[in-house]
Amino acid sequence: MSQKIVAVKGMNDLLPGEIEIWQHVERLTRELFGRFGYSEIRTPIVEDTSLFVRSVGEETDIVGKEMYTFDDKAGRSLSLRPEGTAPAARAYIEHSVLNQEPLTRWYYMGPMFRYERMKTGRYRQFYQIGAEAYGAKEAAQDVEVMDMVTQFLQALGLQDITLNLNSLGDEACRPAYYEKLVEYLKAHREELCGDCHRRLETNPLRVLDCKNEACQAVAAKGPSVLEFLCEPCRDHFDDVQRKLTALGVRFVVNPRMVRGLDYYTRTVFEFVASHPALGTASTVGGGGRYDKLVKSLGGPDVPAVGFACGVDRLVLLLKESQQKFAATPDLFIAVADADSQDAAFTLASRLRREGLRVDFDTRGGSLRSQMKRSDKSGAAFTLVLGGQEFTSGQAKLKRMAGGEPIPVALDDIARTVRAQSGAPQVAPAAT
Repeated sequence: MSQKIVAVKGMNDLLPGEIEIWQHVERLTRELFGRFGYSEIRTPIVEDTSLFVRSVGEETDIVGKEMYTFDDKAGRSLSLRPEGTAPAARAYIEHSVLNQEPLTRWYYMGPMFRYERMKTGRYRQFYQIGAEAYGAKEAAQDVEVMDMVTQFLQALGLQDITLNLNSLGDEACRPAYYEKLVEYLKAHREELCGDCHRRLETNPLRVLDCKNEACQAVAAKGPSVLEFLCEPCRDHFDDVQRKLTALGVRFVVNPRMVRGLDYYTRTVFEFVASHPALGTASTVGGGGRYDKLVKSLGGPDVPAVGFACGVDRLVLLLKESQQKFAATPDLFIAVADADSQDAAFTLASRLRREGLRVDFDTRGGSLRSQMKRSDKSGAAFTLVLGGQEFTSGQAKLKRMAGGEPIPVALDDIARTVRAQSGAPQVAPAAT
């Protein structure tokens, strides 16, 4: 007997019963982000490795430890994308989008890949929804993005999610903070983990992002970046806070938050959930401003701001919310005798063209077994058809929630089902 093949560890199947939650999140994304004027893009899953080395940062854990990188048959180093901002920026540059429109708003959704230590809500193939806005340096653009995420999470019905806000300054004021931070961290070097010893030499901000409890305790007592902001960065951060307050978007200033990628400048933010279903993976989304990323990748000097949400974590929260997402059939057609199977099959096809969700057991079988399937499907109505019904052109709709059967003409089934369920009328599909 051959060995059973299973999915790659950390890369999960999404099956009916759960996929409906994902589809709900995706539908809401398209509808709500469209209100804000964002258009969908789709970038390749595989990119040139140098894209992530130059954008995310060579010293980050993502590039140093977590990327799925390989040489293709032409000897090129390629990587499965670990995040979505760098590919979007690459597409923005490659297609000369700046020459087409001065302000560009995009969103994306799809799988990302990182070879991480797995835990609840953290997988090696994971899914993100994100958005990028190019061309606006003003605080209003930062706030628009955060407002969009806030409305998105509220529309999903998620509660107890806190917006954490910080500013990392820019190239004018960050060096002074770096100097003071390095001085402080070196004085506490023995309290830091081995990874942070390396980070201290290559990128001190990464120490603040370490998940080691001892390192977090050291970071909590270190200098605050907000004390070093230059006047333009301070004014920008103040303006962000004023505009969030004006919109009624609640937030807390968290001066220890730095995010995990190298390209951020000025505003950074995270949406953090308190639900125990996520365990330690409590951040459901985050982002910030990256005004120098496009230029660093060979493009024009264009400011930008964006975010990404982890769909896997949103789905975990939605599972706990007791909301119902599964789309059940409007109608189940059962066949009373084998001679009526073909006619019932034809009727099911017609009703689907007329816009109904119709379940039909193509295997046939006993009426009893078909009725069991109807119960299991969750159909709103069941229609039992046999020779008598097809001869008379009349049948009876059984409401599965209970109640008297409803007489119906076979030519009027779709309208009757919608009328009884309160669903809107749908134009028939073109034939």
